[in-house]
Amino acid sequence: MSAPIVFIDGDQGTTGLQIHERLRGRADIRVLTLAAAERKNAERRAAAINDCDIAILCLPDAAAREAAQSVVNPAVRVIDASSAHRTAPGWVYGFPEMTQGQGERVAAAGRVTNPGCYPTGAIGLLRPLREAGLLPDDYPVAVHAVSGYSGGGRAGVEQYEGPDAATAPAFQVYGLGLAHKHVPEMQAHIGLSRRPFFVPAYGAYRQGIVLTVPLDLEALGANAQALHACLDRHYAGSRHVQVLPLGQTSVMGSLDPEVLNGTNDMWLGVFHNAEHGQAVLAAVFDNLGKGASGAAVQNLDLMLAGG
Repeated sequence: MSAPIVFIDGDQGTTGLQIHERLRGRADIRVLTLAAAERKNAERRAAAINDCDIAILCLPDAAAREAAQSVVNPAVRVIDASSAHRTAPGWVYGFPEMTQGQGERVAAAGRVTNPGCYPTGAIGLLRPLREAGLLPDDYPVAVHAVSGYSGGGRAGVEQYEGPDAATAPAFQVYGLGLAHKHVPEMQAHIGLSRRPFFVPAYGAYRQGIVLTVPLDLEALGANAQALHACLDRHYAGSRHVQVLPLGQTSVMGSLDPEVLNGTNDMWLGVFHNAEHGQAVLAAVFDNLGKGASGAAVQNLDLMLAGG
C-alpha cells in the first residue's frame, strides 16, 4: 500500500514553510507541493488538491475558502490553517486537548480547521473552567498576549528582518479597534455569551507567545487552588500541554515567551495573590508550533492514524 499523499497548498508562507520542514524526511507520507510556475494556476492547484489524501491549506482566508470549495473528490480530507473556517459549521476545531473526545473527532474528520495562535492559549486556559462551571459564560474576559513578529506573517518578518529592520519598533500593541478576527473564535470555543476583550502585541523577537488572562477571584467565587486543580485534571496525561504546579508559579517572577520555541508544547500556569483576591492565568507556547504548524502536523498525524 502506497504512502498517503499530503498536499501543502501555500507552502511558501511562514506556516507552510514550517509544516514542510516538520514533515521533511518522513517515510510514512508523500509530500506534494507545486512548482513556483504552477502555484497560481487554478487548474493545476485544483487537480493537486483532488489527487491527494489530505490537503493542508496555508493560504489567506479568501483563497482557503476557494481551495476548500474546489475539492470534489469525496476521499480528500482537509486541514485549513487559515482563519476562514474556525467557526464554520461542518468543520472540526483542531485543538485535540480542548475537550474530552476532541482528538477522536479530529482523527475521524474530513474537514479540520487549525486553531489560531492566540485562541489556542485563551481557549486552553478558559474552556476547562467553563466546562467545570468555574467561569460564568458572561464573565468579562480580558485577554492580553505578546507574540513574536512572525505572527504577522511575511509582512511581520519583512518588517523586522528586511532592509528597514533598524526602524522596527521594539514593541507594538495593535488591534485597538477591538475587532480582531480571533475574537469570535475565542468566544465560540471558550463558550462565552459575552464578547471577550482582546489586546494583542508584537515584540522584537521572532517567535513565541506569552498570553495572560486576569481574573477577580471574589467575582468568580473561586480560589486559585480550584482553578489550578481544574486545569490539572483536564490536561492530566496530555503529551503537549503541561500545567505548571502552584508551587512553581508562586516563585516565578517572569515568563519567557521563547522558552518553548521549536516545540509543539504549551505551558499553562495559575499565578495568584490571595491577599488581593486576584489571579492571572498564563499560557506560553510557540506561535509557529502549537500556535500554527506544530498543531497542523499534530492534527495531520491524528487524521492519518484515524482515517
